[in-house]
Formats: sequence, C-alpha cells, structure tokens
Amino acid sequence: MRHLLSALVQNVPGVLAHISGMLASRGYNIDSLAVGETENPDLSRMTFVVVGDDRVLEQVRKQLEKIVTVVEVTDISSRDFVERDLMLIKVRAGQGGKRSEIRELAEIFRGRIVDVAEGAVVVEISGQEKKIEAFIDLMRPLGIVELVRSGRIAMVRGNSGLENPSPSDAEPG
Repeated sequence: MRHLLSALVQNVPGVLAHISGMLASRGYNIDSLAVGETENPDLSRMTFVVVGDDRVLEQVRKQLEKIVTVVEVTDISSRDFVERDLMLIKVRAGQGGKRSEIRELAEIFRGRIVDVAEGAVVVEISGQEKKIEAFIDLMRPLGIVELVRSGRIAMVRGNSGLENPSPSDAEPG
C-alpha cells in the first residue's frame, strides 16, 4: 500500500539529507519526495510517498519523530486530502497534425503548452497522480523526449490546522 506522509521540519541546512539518509539506511524506499517552505519561514514541509504495510508506515513515522529537526509527522493518506503533482513533459512535435493532437490533449487534461520549438513542445500539467500517469500514457506513442515531475504534495481538507480561526471563519453566534 502507498502511504502519503507529511513532516513539518525546521528549515535548516541538512534536514533533507539527514531524513532521506536515515530512511535509506533503514531500507525504506521513497517513491516521491517534495519539500518546500511553509507559511512560517522557519519551517518546511516534506511530503513523502512510501510503499509498505501498516507496520512499515509505523516504523517510518517512529524513525522520523526521533529526528530533532522534525516538528510533526502526519499520515495524510488516512485522512480526507487534496493532492497535486506537477509535471513538465517535452514531446516530439513537427508541424501540423502532431502539434494539434498534443494541444488538444493538453486542453482536455487542463494542461498548457509552455514552450514550442521547431521539433518539440513542452506541456505543463498538474493534478492527481492518476491524471499525470494517464497523460504520460497518451504522450508515449507521440515520442516523449524528456519528462520531469515535482513529486506529490498534499494537504488535509477542511479546517484541520486552524488553531486560531479568523473572525470570518467563526460560526455565527
């Protein structure tokens, strides 16, 4: 089973290397990893996708929680969440029909063409992993030149994390 974990970490040099090294040294494979600053510049959020049963998930959580720079670890996959993956894909495209087909497919998948060259186009697409994979499958026969993905990012839906809601968020009294 694939698990989506979110770790809130101190935004200091070496945290990514420390965490990924610790997981690798214990034999845990990271399918996807995305890291970025949060609303608090002192903290970063690391989003991991790891494969394994509930025992593996619990071991990964425990190992992460032992690291001093880790503030909080959440199993997002057990909650209602929103996820996205960003991809840039360069596809062979001469003049005419092939370009039109790529453009039409990009529109259907709510992607956009971000670069056009003589023999190729670059499409940007974001969404759930299944959507990205489906787009890749449709582009393969056209000739994928290069592909890069951001890794999955996710956030729990609703009011989770609202310790101090603003007055506009308060229930009418």
